[in-house]
Amino acid sequence: MARSMRNDLVDTPDNPVPTPARCIGVRAADGVALRVAQWPASAMPIQGTVLLLQGRAEFIEKYFETVEHFRARGFDVVTFDWRGQGGSQRLLRNPRKGHVRRFLDYHLDLDAVVAEMAALSSPKPWFVVAHSMGAAIFLARLQRGQTPALRAALLSPMLGFSPVIAPRYTAAVAITLSGLGLGRSFIPGGGPGSIIAMPFENNRLSTDRVRYERNAAALSFAPDLGVGAPTIDWTASACHMMRALTDPNLPRRIATPLLIVASGDERVVSMKATERFASRLKTGSAIVIVGARHELLMERDFFRDQALAAIDAFIPGGAPSSQEAQTITVSA
Repeated sequence: MARSMRNDLVDTPDNPVPTPARCIGVRAADGVALRVAQWPASAMPIQGTVLLLQGRAEFIEKYFETVEHFRARGFDVVTFDWRGQGGSQRLLRNPRKGHVRRFLDYHLDLDAVVAEMAALSSPKPWFVVAHSMGAAIFLARLQRGQTPALRAALLSPMLGFSPVIAPRYTAAVAITLSGLGLGRSFIPGGGPGSIIAMPFENNRLSTDRVRYERNAAALSFAPDLGVGAPTIDWTASACHMMRALTDPNLPRRIATPLLIVASGDERVVSMKATERFASRLKTGSAIVIVGARHELLMERDFFRDQALAAIDAFIPGGAPSSQEAQTITVSA
């Protein structure tokens, strides 16, 4: 039987829960229980609400420091764990498998949380700050229609896999194995260990040892927050979604102003795919932070401050206006 939702937030000595916090359960349209957290702004005037969308295998606790940043700028903050990871309901008997049947199911999560924000009367305007898988899901949701977000900052968006972690034939293999009924198995070579708990040396996520080990410590206090490698179904569906996002007309159709912040030392997602997408945007811009790794909000201050400065300049921003996309490289 799949593991049920966790109904609290995990405090650790180096990563206390920001207060006051509200942790609630929200059910998606198909009944999956999601762990959602909400914080009020800690400064005036109120600027609106930031919805933080996590990447694969992440959990709310990783973002406490980022939550405090936006609260201090006058934003309410809402974030949640995607189905199958963190403190949300797991989908398989083995809770360590990073599984989803299809990526469209993540849209149910996003829609349920947005509906809850409306029920909570979260201050408007609403903004999205999304990382990796969360950024890709948000773009796929825009592909199906507008969202209530006024603007969105997308960090290291998962528009393709880096060749460092996935060869070209990954999609073909995953789709074939899924068709053979093996979709709930770990990807070949994958297992139950969380990428967040791997040794700091030679990691692909961050050059900041303190933040990296702080996140790993959260899993020591609450191992149930962790999830291992993705399943074959997750991988096949991710490849299908990313292929759909390569439609050259999609960036030109997006009316929501976007800021894309890419990592110069990217080892998880495809920089080529990110650059190609950003170059086609009609309402948006992009920056590349040279030397930074995949998790920009978990990087050392030199890189993280650059990412936050770009986001702070973009959100809340002025009245949206259409502009040709531009790419700026920020040197290390």
